[in-house]
Amino acid sequence: MATTATQQTSSGGARVKVQQFGRMLSGMVMPNIGAFIAWGLITALFIPTGWYPNESLAALVDPMIKYLLPLLIGYTGGQMVHGKRGGVIGAVVTMGVIVGSSIPMFLGAMLVGPLAGWVLKQFDKAVDGKIKAGFEMLVNNFSLGIIGGVLSVGALKGIGPLVEGLTNILSNGVEFLVNHNLLPLINIIIEPAKVLFLNNAINHGVLGPIALEQSQRVGKSILFMLESNPGPGLGILLAYWLVGKGSAKSSAPGAIIIHFLGGIHEIYFPYILMNPRLILAVIGGGVSGTFTFQMLGAGLVASPSPGSIFAYFAMTPKGGYLPMLAGVIVATVVSFALAALLLKTVKKNDEEEMDIEEAAAKVKDMKSAGTAAQTAATATTIAANVRTKANVNKIVFACDAGMGSSAMGASVLRKKLQSAGVNITVVNSAVSEIPADADIVVTQKTLTDRAIAVNPNAEHISIDNFLKSPKYDELVERLK
Repeated sequence: MATTATQQTSSGGARVKVQQFGRMLSGMVMPNIGAFIAWGLITALFIPTGWYPNESLAALVDPMIKYLLPLLIGYTGGQMVHGKRGGVIGAVVTMGVIVGSSIPMFLGAMLVGPLAGWVLKQFDKAVDGKIKAGFEMLVNNFSLGIIGGVLSVGALKGIGPLVEGLTNILSNGVEFLVNHNLLPLINIIIEPAKVLFLNNAINHGVLGPIALEQSQRVGKSILFMLESNPGPGLGILLAYWLVGKGSAKSSAPGAIIIHFLGGIHEIYFPYILMNPRLILAVIGGGVSGTFTFQMLGAGLVASPSPGSIFAYFAMTPKGGYLPMLAGVIVATVVSFALAALLLKTVKKNDEEEMDIEEAAAKVKDMKSAGTAAQTAATATTIAANVRTKANVNKIVFACDAGMGSSAMGASVLRKKLQSAGVNITVVNSAVSEIPADADIVVTQKTLTDRAIAVNPNAEHISIDNFLKSPKYDELVERLK
């Protein structure tokens, strides 16, 4: 028993580390998704094989993917570690890996951006309080310039060629799978990884950079579709809607809209956790969908983020709609058929499994594994900052990236306030970028400590489920 417990702890620790790594990668990529979409649209429209070929406008494509996008990632990575100074040095050093390589340096930017920010942060800590008055600006500017220059030269001569070699190895591996019709097997890993929140490490860390390089060479890449295919999740939700029972059945239609149209795949994870056997259904859907994509030559020009069917249409090149739709439909049908069969064969004594709320809470626990519980000081801070209607002008809903769950939570809360006749601004943001003028900050429990550190003067409300929380109604009643 002791050995088993040790193995489980080790396995859980490894999963947490991969989750944290994936969260860091996601934090660098997600704020810049709009720029990736802009590049994808320009590519789809104006390259020689695009919808409206235009040689002059197509000149934007290469500089954007080679310089703009890696620099944005490098800046964001540095900023995550050391604020604006970290962002500036992250961009400077990213320029080194860009010049030191002949391929788009997304992996290089993800590596050197945070590293450069960390190095500068250590220097700033070392000289803190030791600079003579009046010399602060001089030291700050020259330290960033000197350290950034040295690191950028090292990145040009060392990291750039190294990352290019690694990317070539990974690209060759992917091409081997494609050439031997083995690419669909990747979904055996990807689909369970999504439910365990390891998808960011796989998608943003490996598939995304290789796919962008492939897209630049041939105009599209199937790798964009491996993790983002909404078909497997749609099949699960349709099965619950048509043959499921209880709260899961009644909540499935709303989840379908959020998942398939909104592109937020996290919404279907609790439905799998209610019946873990359904992981076989999403694996079957993912494998069959990727097989269909491969057989029909499907591909996207850029990342469809979020993984909505609308984003799929926007990123599909001219003439590629039928292969794209075929893969999504096949994945949906296979996933639905397997899930419906598994749901219909549930034993009587298995029907007492966790309900949808318990499963959703379990998802949150898994996603936040490794995060410390709230301290007594946190509770004291929250209690001390409780606001009344008279001094509440802005409510901020914050999550890791500030795009997915926070946007959904803000929308739910905004509608409740409007229905109650309460005119208060409700916005969403990343937990690291909570505005200083926020009066109330709503976060998932595991992010509350971080939110308080960013804005200790606001009232902080912790919730479990961003779609349905009794604290929303309590807050509305208090502010009416």
